[in-house]
Amino acid sequence: MATTRGPAICTRNIFREVAFFFCICAGGGVTSHAVASDPPAAALITLVTAPQDTLPDAPAASVPVTEKGLPLAILKDQVPIWTSPARIRPHDLIWLLPLGAATSVTLATDTDAMRNVSRDRSFNKDNVNASNYLLGCEIAVPVGLYGVGLFKGNAHARETGILSGEALADSVVVEEVTKIIFRRERPLYNNAAGDFLAPNTGANGSFPSSHSMLAWTLAGVVAGEYPSKWLQVGVYSVASGVSLTRVLGQEHFPTDVLIGGVAGWLIGHYVFEEHQLGHVKKKRQKKVMTPSGGDTRTYTCCNFNQGIPGSQTP
Repeated sequence: MATTRGPAICTRNIFREVAFFFCICAGGGVTSHAVASDPPAAALITLVTAPQDTLPDAPAASVPVTEKGLPLAILKDQVPIWTSPARIRPHDLIWLLPLGAATSVTLATDTDAMRNVSRDRSFNKDNVNASNYLLGCEIAVPVGLYGVGLFKGNAHARETGILSGEALADSVVVEEVTKIIFRRERPLYNNAAGDFLAPNTGANGSFPSSHSMLAWTLAGVVAGEYPSKWLQVGVYSVASGVSLTRVLGQEHFPTDVLIGGVAGWLIGHYVFEEHQLGHVKKKRQKKVMTPSGGDTRTYTCCNFNQGIPGSQTP
């Protein structure tokens, strides 16, 4: 009886743990969507057209992205990332349900899939080397952009490099903590059983894939900063190659790279969107005439991407 009940109990635990991790991943996307929403236009029009005595304080200017601010930014990111399940909304089921279905399939087929992947050590090593090379090339992109921004005075390139560093640090924290929690055996152990909560695994566990998570984190930031179709195809193709070669190298199960990729992209997209919210809040000066047509006063208002109807200077 013990041997028949054991696998069933283990399976139920796995599904509960993965469902919990889904919540963490989902919240990153929900949070980034929520913080990017614009305030009502009527409130902004009031801000611009109100008389001086009733004009409320203008929103604070966005904090520029700087190297000195990275440690604090990374620390602040952890709160919305780890508390994100509280922000799940019904409309998130549009992508949560397909993700849950895909993960159920990969969990059920992980062991069989890895037993069918070649265990030729030369083949596996070539794929591991390929994954390292692809990830290295992807990391080189924001590093290169940061260098260009620093020495050529390109603020956009420098910002991309700094935000990529912030997102990578966030992903490293999440994947290391998650590996310690789930402690999944790698495919080459125990005939690819893929057991969770295995002893003596710790931070060297298989779930989630670090390479996949970091690759998709960078893809989320770079593709957001440079919304070119060809560039997006390039960075997402490289990230997909990293995930695939980790499986072919017998380093990770399909579930590991799937969840790692989704979590990485959500974190990268969250960091990008969080900073974009700061972009649309940049201050600009507006001249507003008094009702009597007398002196001209200068007020500060928000400059949103699509502008504020009725707030343009004549």
